[in-house]
Amino acid sequence: MAMPAEASTNSTIVADYRARTPGSAALFERARELFPSGITHDTRYLDPYPLYVSRAKGSRKWCADGHDYVDYFGGHGALLLGHGHPAVIEAVQRQAAIGTHLGASHELEVRWAELVRRLVPCAEKVRFTSSGTEASHMVLRLARAFTGKLKIVRFIGHFHGWHDQVVAGSVSHYEGGVPVGVLPSIVDLSIVMPSDNVAPTVELLEQRDDIAAVILEPSGASWGQVPLPPGFIQALREVTARRGVLLVFDEVITGFRWSPGGAQAALGITPDLSILAKIVAGGLPGGAVAGRRDIMDLLDFAATRAAKREKVQHQGTYNANPLSAAAAIAALEIVATTDACGRANETTARLRDAMRQVLVEEGVPWGVYGDASAFHIFPNPGGLPVDPASFDPQKLGFKVLKGARDGALVGKLRMALMNEGVDIMPSPGGLVSSVHDGVDIDRTAEGLRRAVRALRAEREIRGG
Repeated sequence: MAMPAEASTNSTIVADYRARTPGSAALFERARELFPSGITHDTRYLDPYPLYVSRAKGSRKWCADGHDYVDYFGGHGALLLGHGHPAVIEAVQRQAAIGTHLGASHELEVRWAELVRRLVPCAEKVRFTSSGTEASHMVLRLARAFTGKLKIVRFIGHFHGWHDQVVAGSVSHYEGGVPVGVLPSIVDLSIVMPSDNVAPTVELLEQRDDIAAVILEPSGASWGQVPLPPGFIQALREVTARRGVLLVFDEVITGFRWSPGGAQAALGITPDLSILAKIVAGGLPGGAVAGRRDIMDLLDFAATRAAKREKVQHQGTYNANPLSAAAAIAALEIVATTDACGRANETTARLRDAMRQVLVEEGVPWGVYGDASAFHIFPNPGGLPVDPASFDPQKLGFKVLKGARDGALVGKLRMALMNEGVDIMPSPGGLVSSVHDGVDIDRTAEGLRRAVRALRAEREIRGG
């Protein structure tokens, strides 16, 4: 993953950020003596230093210096209900007093799985993990065990966690190659395909007999930063069903966000297996694999014994831990019984419209786009002839869309927005909760207006 260039020392945007956030600067000085780059997650990297947050509530969070921000990080996408939802807080506090780790099966894990099965179309059976990366790792093991085949088809830029089997071509090495520290033999088990046209993948699946599964983000790469062409997923479903290849949806982001049943319910296309995380655990650590009974039964002692098959092993100290289960039940019951998804989606549509209008009025040749409760900003570092009123990301392709996050521009955009009380993710873009409202939209739109004016003053906006 390309890292931003060093922040300009003569930038007014950077100077204002420094002046606004001395508390974050002081914490970073301590952190960089403890952590590589001073951070605990690559996405939190920001030059000269990241924002340090002290508390959060609803759609807002407060930094170490007391400033509030409209938050579009949303717990890296885990907080559809916003920060500190009362029902989730009450459930976690109640469970913490009862027990945080029982070292045994418990009722909450049963109720949690019942909610997942109720909401997610493919979820005939469920197995919980501690994270989305763990779920990704396990789903590939299941696919290989079930089919007896080794190869996995993935797509360039689609993120399925940070484990060795899926890292190449995900956030780096888009043209091929082996990321440092990863075994070449593991990378060789993946066939990484482009996603701008489904025909090559269909042809590949028709010609080969060694493919266990196809895994993808049903939103397109990076929760829709690079959208899939129309008909792409339907074509995959048809050819995988015909060829006996398992179709796996990575719904770590889209699950319970694109709709209560995730992207698979919104699209009306049911995969064989799905991986879930983030919202699935109500904002606490947790993930899951959900899917067809006959596949999931490879984890079952009795079923594998009866079928004379080797059982797929799966341990995990914190699988279905009671605190995550309590938070998950509280959150998923709200998702199941209210219009939380619909509210978040409607608010995001209004937000995208408001941001787009700012770009039009300011004559900025950028794009704003996205689906459901996600938005993406295309900051057009190459100065392409872009009309923000009619921007179509499908016309640009993977390299242009994904490359828009590289370099110093995105970092300065983020800082310019932080200076106006808005915090976005470095895609650049964000995820919206069910509690964001019109006040947040107005603040974000005005913040974007001031941010692009500041960037233009520093000659960071090309074209137009």
